[in-house]
Amino acid sequence: MAPAATFAKDHHLRLLQGAQELFPALVRAMDAALSDIQLETYIFDFTGAAVVVAEALERAARRGVRTHVVVDGVGTGRLPQEWARRFQEAGVQWRVYAAPGWFGLLSPRHWRRLHRKLCVVDGWLLFCGGINILDDFHDPNHGPLAAPRLDFAVEVAGSLVAQASEAMEQLWWHIEAVRDLRRRDLPEAVRALRAASAARHAARLRRDASSVRAALVLRDNLRHRGRIEKAYLRAIATARQEIIIANAYFIPGHKLRRALVHAARRGVRVRLLLQGRYEYFMQYHAAKPVYGVLLEAGVEIHEYAPSFLHAKVAVIDAQGEKPWATVGSSNLEPLSLLLAREANVVVEDGAFACELRARLVHAMEHAGQRVDPARYLQRPLRERVLDWLAHGLMRLALWVTGKRY
Repeated sequence: MAPAATFAKDHHLRLLQGAQELFPALVRAMDAALSDIQLETYIFDFTGAAVVVAEALERAARRGVRTHVVVDGVGTGRLPQEWARRFQEAGVQWRVYAAPGWFGLLSPRHWRRLHRKLCVVDGWLLFCGGINILDDFHDPNHGPLAAPRLDFAVEVAGSLVAQASEAMEQLWWHIEAVRDLRRRDLPEAVRALRAASAARHAARLRRDASSVRAALVLRDNLRHRGRIEKAYLRAIATARQEIIIANAYFIPGHKLRRALVHAARRGVRVRLLLQGRYEYFMQYHAAKPVYGVLLEAGVEIHEYAPSFLHAKVAVIDAQGEKPWATVGSSNLEPLSLLLAREANVVVEDGAFACELRARLVHAMEHAGQRVDPARYLQRPLRERVLDWLAHGLMRLALWVTGKRY
């Protein structure tokens, strides 16, 4: 296995659920920024509540804060004309990652997407999770939602923020096609302002004795190809009491399936909170054939019903001696684990794990529908055909890329 993530016990974290909790925190941080804002997201939408983030970026840039925004070329459409003008006038620098070009996604090389959702403010505060810049009650493909999308992010202060900032800076210069490493150094003025901002908050952080052990786990197509999957595998292998995973697009490879089956068979209670509403053909149907072996082993599967599930989180042994939790952008399916740029924060802290666990248990008990193994086996022939067709197409796509899963 690849080296484990580097943990440090110097972090302060806050769990955030949905854009309704994330956006106010994000706007407060941006309005207090002194030096720079780095933002990466798969979707940046300008509908409803998401506009407040765009306005905060605009305000920051107007007062001289270096403001870099990178969006995915597939997830985010063309920047609206009004906002293109406003961002240009304010000084917001907007870049697009891997725009698909004439052939779109027909070329496998364009399947490597920027899927991570990161924001670093002044080099000391990080927001990381699965939440796009997208209103909780709006879906770009399905329109208004009756209930909010279920998703999570985490606000972090501590040493891992520098790792996130460096990764984002490297991607920015990669997009700019600048090969001179000296150009990647932050301007001296930005460094000075970052230091001032960090000093302003250092005293408050030192007074708080509740520092948390955490690490940033990145996935890319160079040095960190399998880091997130391996973090999951390590944690599942050491589970003793309970595993709870909430994942929007859950199509685990054989290693993850085997790890979950082994955990269930050795007496660990394994619960999965998965997508219960039809969002995309491939992800919805390709997940279903995986259910059988898991249900047979005693894994509980709950499907989220009120709205779209978009979370990518997990909790293991929250009330045990070695609590483990993760919040991030990575689904447990091939696109996330083999092709996309992803980012998760892993936390080894009982209080944080218990808080996340409580929210997931509440969702399962009040908004989930447990899958009955007998009914699963008796689902209509048409459904089973669609399920295996989607699963087969996914395997074919993997074969085209040359990836093993």
